[in-house]
Amino acid sequence: MTSDEVKALVEQGIDDAEVHVQGEGDRFSIVAVSDVFEGRRLVQQHQLVNACLQDVIAAGDIHAVDIKTYTREAWETARRRGLI
Repeated sequence: MTSDEVKALVEQGIDDAEVHVQGEGDRFSIVAVSDVFEGRRLVQQHQLVNACLQDVIAAGDIHAVDIKTYTREAWETARRRGLI
């Protein structure tokens, strides 16, 4: 599995998401930015991302995923503050 393939899966599953993926093989770090996360608990946000990957996780193509999620506003705030 490549980072581009993982990115495509998340972008297909979450409309209008900005997705950044690092990693290779079966371990990836994902940053997803979308207003769909607004008002949802962190676990719910991560569940949305995991749902995009459920088939490749079940097939064993992905073993470990680190997920960070942001609304667009939170993403811009973090960028302005130099946190990301």
